[in-house]
Formats: sequence, C-alpha cells, structure tokens
Amino acid sequence: MSKQIQAIRGMNDCLPGQSALWQWVETQIRALVAAYGYQEIRTPVVESTDLFKRSIGEVTDIVEKEMYSFEDRNGDSLTLRPEGTASCVRAGNEHGLLYNQQQRLWYIGPMFRHERPQKGRYRQFHQFGVEVFGLNGPDIDAEIILMTARLWKLFGMSDKVSLEINSLGSSEARANYREALVAFLLQHADKLDEDSLRRMETNPLRVLDSKNVQVQEVLKDAPDLLDHLDTESRQHFDLLCERLQQMGIQYRVNSRLVRGLDYYNRTVFEWVTDALGAQGTVCAGGRYDGLVEQLGGKSTPAVGFAMGLERLVLLIEALQLATPRAAVDVYLCPLGEQAEVFAFQLAESLRDQVPHLRLQTHCGGGNLKKQMKRADKSGAEIALIVGEEEIKQGQIGLKYLRKDEPQAMIGLKDLPSVLGQALTK
Repeated sequence: MSKQIQAIRGMNDCLPGQSALWQWVETQIRALVAAYGYQEIRTPVVESTDLFKRSIGEVTDIVEKEMYSFEDRNGDSLTLRPEGTASCVRAGNEHGLLYNQQQRLWYIGPMFRHERPQKGRYRQFHQFGVEVFGLNGPDIDAEIILMTARLWKLFGMSDKVSLEINSLGSSEARANYREALVAFLLQHADKLDEDSLRRMETNPLRVLDSKNVQVQEVLKDAPDLLDHLDTESRQHFDLLCERLQQMGIQYRVNSRLVRGLDYYNRTVFEWVTDALGAQGTVCAGGRYDGLVEQLGGKSTPAVGFAMGLERLVLLIEALQLATPRAAVDVYLCPLGEQAEVFAFQLAESLRDQVPHLRLQTHCGGGNLKKQMKRADKSGAEIALIVGEEEIKQGQIGLKYLRKDEPQAMIGLKDLPSVLGQALTK
C-alpha cells in the first residue's frame, strides 16, 4: 500500500461539519460591508516579492522569516501574499483607482506565513480586511472602528472584546520618538532579551510589543510615544477620541500600542479579548498615509483594518454564539423504482417553485427505516415520503423531524406553499 499523503503542516482542511459556521461568519461580514457601502476587491494570491519588501519592511519578521517566496521559471521572485493591504494598494495604483479619488474597499481570502502553527494561527490563514483611500480626516478612522464594533454586535460578542487605540504620529515624529526610545533601551540593554536587542537595531518600536515580562518591566519607564506627537497628529487623535465618545464606543488609550508593519502612521487600534485564554488580538488596523506613494503611486491618505477568520471562528465557538443552519431543509425519500424517477422530477419542480429551498433527494435505495435515518442525519427539518401509492393519489407524506407534530399527507399542488410556510416559521 502506498503512503497516504497528508495536508502540509499548518495548512488545514475546512470539513463539511465546520464549513457551515464559516459560511455564517462570511454572510455576516458581507452584510456588514454592504451596510456601509463598501465594494469588494479580489487580488491574486501570488505577487512580486518586492511588493512586500517595499511595503512591510525588509527587517520585519514577516519578510525575514515568514514569507513563502520562490523563483518562477523566468527567474522572477514571487511570494504567496502574507497580508492584504499591499496587494490592494498595488491594484489601486495599477488600475488608476486611487489618485484624487475616494475608495472604500474590502476583501476576504487566504494569506500565507511560515510561522509555528498553533490553535487559531496557521500557515495558510484567512483574513477579512477593509481599506479606505483618499480620506485623511479622523472621521473615516472613526467609521471603520464603528464598523468593527457593529460586527461584534452582529456576532453577539460586544462584551467580550475591548478597544485599544494609539497614535504613532507623523513619520518625522515617529523618527524622533525612535531616537528617544533607542537611547532609553541602550541604558537598559542588559535587561533586554535577545529578540528585543535585535529589534532595537532594526525596528525599535517593535520592542514595545515584547511579551517578555522582564522587558515589559523595563518599558514602564520608557519615553511615552504620545508625548512625541506632532501638533497635527495630536489634533487628529483628539478628534478621533471625541468622535468615538460621541458614538458611545468605549476604548483605552494604550501608548505602547504599535503595529508590526512599517507602513503605519497616526491612528493605530486593536480589538483584544481574553475569552480564548491569554489576551489576544482579534482585529487590528490603522492609518498608512505614505504607503501608496511608497509603492509608486501619488501621495494618497489611507486607513484600514484586518482580522484573522480562524481566530474569529474559534472565538465564536468558544462563546457558543452561533448554531448555523443545517445544510438541508428537506430530505426526499422515494420508495420503489417508479418513485425514484418521480422523486427527481418532483425535486426539480420544488426547487423552481420554492425560493432558496435546500432539498436533498435520497440516493442508493434502501427501505424506509434506512432512508429516515439518513434524513435525520442530514439535519433536515422535514422528510418527504413518496411511494407508488402516493403517486397514484397525487399526494406525498410529510414528516417533521425536529417538531412533535403528526405526519400528514399533502396534495402535490399544495406542497410548494406548505413547504414555504413551514420553513419560514
């Protein structure tokens, strides 16, 4: 026997028993973005490696360690996309969607990072993201935060997540803060771990992200990022806070909050939860006004967010917030050869007449007991039973599988309206 081939480590299958919940989550997301008037953009899974080096930053963990990059037959370096923002900017620049225009876009799809797989964090994962171009005020920052707050409401988890916000200021202010932070860290280098020492040389703000308890103790006395903001960034941040307060959105200003990607400036935010154990981020975003120009376009303000769907699905499961509908509404059981032919004709007719009906016809033969077991296993609300006698009488047996109601005989002409009414209750 040949060796069985298995999925690549960290790249998981989504099985039929799980896909219903994923579909429900995606349906809520699509309803959300439609309610705000955002348009979907779909970009390739494979992009030029240079796109991510120029946008994310060559000294970030993603570019240095985590990207799936390879050379194609022409010798070009290509990469499976590790995030969605850079691809949106590339597409916007390439197709003339950004300069002197306003775009409210969203995307959903697979991303790839070669990191150590763990629960809710995989090498192939899925992100939902929103990107807005051409608007530079705090009002649009507030809108996308309001959008995420509404999503938690749709999922019934508003009390399980909390919002943290910060401002990174302008690129100049950020550079000034970087100098002050490095000077402070050098004074305490003996207390920093190896990872923080490396980040101090390449991307000092990422030291603020350290999970090392000793490093966090050192950082309590570090310079405060908010104290180094330029005037315009401070006004922008104050107006954002004011707008969130006006809309009743609770938040905590976290001056240690930075984003792991180099292109962020001014507003940054995260939604965090401890419902999965240690506090973790379920959604993160912010403003990246320089990225469009950095990738070859003309200067365009931009802001967005992204969330990992695997972690979101885990959270919904942990909180028992959703019971997705079964894949089948009605299971049709034909008894006998003549009934089998009739059943296929009836099934097609019902699909024509009853909008959104999800009907499965039994295949493979078997007696009524066997077919009813299959009907129950399908999760259907109703089983329809048809044999030669029912065909002669122009009727069909209707049995409720999830309700304590008596089985009934329904005329074939009345069946579409009976099913329509039964499945909307």
